[in-house]
Amino acid sequence: MAVTVVSQRDGRYRQKAQIGEFEALFVDAPHVVGGDESAPDPHDYFDLSLGACKAMTAQMYARRKGWPLTGVTAIVNRDESRERHGLYRLEVVLRFEGIDDPDQLARLTELSDRCPIHRLMTESTVEITTRRE
Repeated sequence: MAVTVVSQRDGRYRQKAQIGEFEALFVDAPHVVGGDESAPDPHDYFDLSLGACKAMTAQMYARRKGWPLTGVTAIVNRDESRERHGLYRLEVVLRFEGIDDPDQLARLTELSDRCPIHRLMTESTVEITTRRE
């Protein structure tokens, strides 16, 4: 599947992203670098992909086990203060609704670290090739 990103003429750095048949997403840069902040920035999408993946992984596991999970909230806190030095820190705080059993809560938290995006971010070598058309 391809993601197509096209610059928008109505904003300095605003981009329109199209993924398959889904409704378009927009991306913009923060004010600090000259953007209009009219949409989430690329870091926001990076961070939210981790939170969403962890929540979905926990939901899938609980459903398979028949556990009474009724909802998940994932709060992703970013510390980008040392990004220019090669360190980008994310803290994910998970809230599970409908489950009170401490062992089940611990298992869901543990399993969230095995979600595909967490593993991609921490265990994979990502190769990027850029070419001109």
